Amino acid sequence: MSRVRVLVIDDSALVRKLLTTMLSCDPLIEVVGTAADPFIAREKIKQLEPDVLTLDVEMPRMDGLTFLENLMRLRPMPVVMVSSLTQQGAEVTLRALELGAVDFFTKPSSDLASTFAEGAQDICAKVKLAALARPRVRTAVRRLEVVPRLSADAVLPRAQTADSRGGSPIIAIGASTGGTEAIRVVLEAMPPDAPPIVITQHIPAAFSGPFAARMDHCSAMRVCEARDGQPIQPGHAYIAPGSQHLLVMWDGARHVCRLHDGPPVNRHKPSVDVLFRSMAATVGRTTIAALLTGMGDDGARGLLELKEAGAATVVQDEASSVVWGMPGAAWKLGAAAEMQPLEHIAARLLELARQPVASAVRAATR
Repeated sequence: MSRVRVLVIDDSALVRKLLTTMLSCDPLIEVVGTAADPFIAREKIKQLEPDVLTLDVEMPRMDGLTFLENLMRLRPMPVVMVSSLTQQGAEVTLRALELGAVDFFTKPSSDLASTFAEGAQDICAKVKLAALARPRVRTAVRRLEVVPRLSADAVLPRAQTADSRGGSPIIAIGASTGGTEAIRVVLEAMPPDAPPIVITQHIPAAFSGPFAARMDHCSAMRVCEARDGQPIQPGHAYIAPGSQHLLVMWDGARHVCRLHDGPPVNRHKPSVDVLFRSMAATVGRTTIAALLTGMGDDGARGLLELKEAGAATVVQDEASSVVWGMPGAAWKLGAAAEMQPLEHIAARLLELARQPVASAVRAATR
């Protein structure tokens, strides 16, 4: 892989320096320049032809959202947003993802140097993956410390047999990079009486609440951030909190949401593998599962467990994915019975959910 050429855009000289130093520590990244505002950035994009931009939101002369909207209209390219961990920062970042930003990372309000250093591996990974994404129109090298990678076993042992309860289908969706917009497309197409939907999207804790509220406004379903013990009902969608794993469990009378504060799985918390594994054990063949756009492979093994439990399984196709990491990994594993473009996924999930279980599984494995 050739080095990813990055232009850092931020009005703070300290942030520009810290990001430049941190990104330059990765041998596959080259910071080709910095800019203090969008007008300077516009000229440097022409001169330097970077592969990826990191873009702050609050800047003088032109805010980041306005610049991003103009950029995606005139010269689409991969952008990773730099966001603040506040309610307003979350809302603005979600809007940036709607406008076409590939991903984001959060900027702390204090102790920038140590906090950026702790997240160096994640930030560098986001920038490198962004270089491979499809833009959507609407110093000395040191080794970065690698966080241990745990499987779903760290949270929930795999059941030997599925113990499916009740005959009503439950839809499960997993996503990561590009997923906030992909989930919006799916939820907007769902009717108010759709089967219940449980969702794990890789997202920081400060962002999952605003994201759920945003989805509630754009969907005919009732969408909320999942609460521990919350009954799972038709016409409702439940989004995993950004700091906890979401599981679907049987409480003796009905399926409920369970939140688990275990360690990150596949370096993610919440993890799609954890959600899918819980459903393989307690919902089994009445599950309709979809794995959408995202970097890495979280959810691929969980989707395979669901398929082996008799569930209908679908992945988003490569052409409509921002990053075809998670769905691509599932497809290569043979975990998905079919592949669909994003705009067809909602209709297909509903079609599978409305068929009798046996015929739905047969239809999804053709």
